Amino acid sequence: MQQEKKAKIDFLVFKRLLHYAKPYKRFLVFSLLFTIGLSILSPLRPSIIGNMVDEYIVKNPDADQLLFWTLIVIGMLVAEGFFQYFNSYYSNLLAQSVIHDMRKKLYQHFMAFKMKYFDKTPIGTVVTRVVADLEAISEVFSQGIINMLGDLLILITVLGWMFYTDFTLSLVILIPIPLLLIATRIFAKAMKKAFQKERLEVQRLNTFVQERLTGMAVLQMFNRQKVEYKKFEAINNQHRQAHMDTIWANSIFFPVVEFLSSLSIAFLIVYSAWYMTQSPSSDVSVTGNIIKYTLWVYMLFRPIRQLADKFNILQRGVVRAERVFQTLDTDAQIQDEGTIAKCDFQQPIVFDKVWFAYQDEDWVLKNIQLTIEPNTTVAFVGATGAGKTSIINLLSRFYEYQKGQIRIGDTDLKDLELKYLRQNIAIVLQDVFLFSDSIYNNISLGNASITKAQVITAAKAVGAHEFIMRLPNNYDYQVGERGGVLSVGQRQLLAFIRAYVYNPHILILDEATSSVDNESEALIQKATEKLTVGRTSIVIAHRLSTIQKANKIIVLEKGEIVETGDHFSLLAQNGYYKKLYEKQFLNNTNNND
Repeated sequence: MQQEKKAKIDFLVFKRLLHYAKPYKRFLVFSLLFTIGLSILSPLRPSIIGNMVDEYIVKNPDADQLLFWTLIVIGMLVAEGFFQYFNSYYSNLLAQSVIHDMRKKLYQHFMAFKMKYFDKTPIGTVVTRVVADLEAISEVFSQGIINMLGDLLILITVLGWMFYTDFTLSLVILIPIPLLLIATRIFAKAMKKAFQKERLEVQRLNTFVQERLTGMAVLQMFNRQKVEYKKFEAINNQHRQAHMDTIWANSIFFPVVEFLSSLSIAFLIVYSAWYMTQSPSSDVSVTGNIIKYTLWVYMLFRPIRQLADKFNILQRGVVRAERVFQTLDTDAQIQDEGTIAKCDFQQPIVFDKVWFAYQDEDWVLKNIQLTIEPNTTVAFVGATGAGKTSIINLLSRFYEYQKGQIRIGDTDLKDLELKYLRQNIAIVLQDVFLFSDSIYNNISLGNASITKAQVITAAKAVGAHEFIMRLPNNYDYQVGERGGVLSVGQRQLLAFIRAYVYNPHILILDEATSSVDNESEALIQKATEKLTVGRTSIVIAHRLSTIQKANKIIVLEKGEIVETGDHFSLLAQNGYYKKLYEKQFLNNTNNND
């Protein structure tokens, strides 16, 4: 029952793959036509060669006719070469077209996932899906389906010619075939298991390497190179073993095929010798038949061996496709059911009894009741894990809350189109992410409507123009992977420029000055003052000195609001905020001493 269910799943995966080939059926048709041509020409050639030997060498030697038919055979070989070329061209064109579409769909799917998916899924796994898995799927179309069909057609044609020429001799030659079928069945099962293991090990290796390369600074700082190398060596050994399992199966199967093909030829020679002793006066030329059937046997067993090869490709592709389709079917996307693409952001943002948990009912935010007035600056403070970042994640809809409601005026946040909502929110994070591209492209993010002149104006307003102009190539300066050639403060300033040119209604600053030096902090404070004018601003900060001018400060503790007010009123309450302030003030005083 389990085996039937698995076979059904494999068939459905394969059927789903074929659906992606539908828009490119003309490539499939062309490839099939050339495949059919090959399946006709190839088996015909041994028959012509055998007849040439019988008619123009054994029975009636004729050099002119022999040369004439030799030229015909050469012409057939040239035609086969052309057919093979076009067959390969169109099958590869089909394969690349299919995975081009699948990769676009998969990437678009990843772009719509909730942050929760990426919290739980290693980036190496995601990269494996988009790159390695799809490459394995491409081989299904470029080397699998069409070639398997061609091999089957050659098998049928060869068998037809064999039985048409000599029925009894064909039966004798095919005696080893049942053994070959049994071996192929065993081989197929072994290869499927090996490919599943191989896929898991490729994923593990990709994930490990990606994470260690990303965190190389940490490894070197704590001298973990040898330990991590040993871990890598273990994973690499398992990866090698997974590949060796597939090679092992191949190493057994292909000699079996060669042995059985040699056995068929042995039966051919023995039967032909026996036939000559039994019928010495027969008109049937044994020499011509031996040549024909020797070539046909190789043609017969070669497709069977290649069928096993193509079956490997098909198995690997189906296993990888199953993983890709599982990802495409993952219901971890933000369900953007909003239909409203217009909203007056000059209205209060209301958190109405909001509860939120990243997992189950492990509540990170509890019964948040809060109103943020338009064009005001509201700051959130609290210990690490108090829920500050979760507030902005909900407002940007990176995550969805479980209870309560968030509104802008009377409009539920979930009723707004997600694209429209995020067009009106800009976030400057503590850990600014920059792409390996120019400063200009990192600010505009490829938005053609944002000109370089606008970027320069924004940079001057933020106070970053001078440092950019000191860089080689200025705004075309390549910042390297993740902006590694820039300081933390410089990356922060670029994020401020990015927010400025997008001109959002709601600005969110998440720990924007927590990791910068005093000089950079002064620039960022100036940029903050410039950027917060005329828009609703939400600031999360550990340094309480940076938020003293905020219109309202919200104090969070363990996911709950414990205090609300401006800087001076909170100090007067002599509560949690005052303790935080005094603690930071004393620390700063001690550090200055």
